[in-house]
Amino acid sequence: MKVVDYFAEAGGLLTVNEFCKWASIGRTKLYAEMNAGRLVAKKFGSRTLIPRAEAQKWMEQLPTKH
Repeated sequence: MKVVDYFAEAGGLLTVNEFCKWASIGRTKLYAEMNAGRLVAKKFGSRTLIPRAEAQKWMEQLPTKH
């Protein structure tokens, strides 16, 4: 599944589990990225949600392996 297709299905916000599945990372690494300021998330009640624009920015700033 292409990234664009996944975001179209997911809407404007990703849950922690959706983001982890999409990014192929665990929850511990996700929270480490958020604590380091490299990924911005929003809180809605007790839920942590990642805006798709922030997910795309996070992915684009990752280093490229040559």
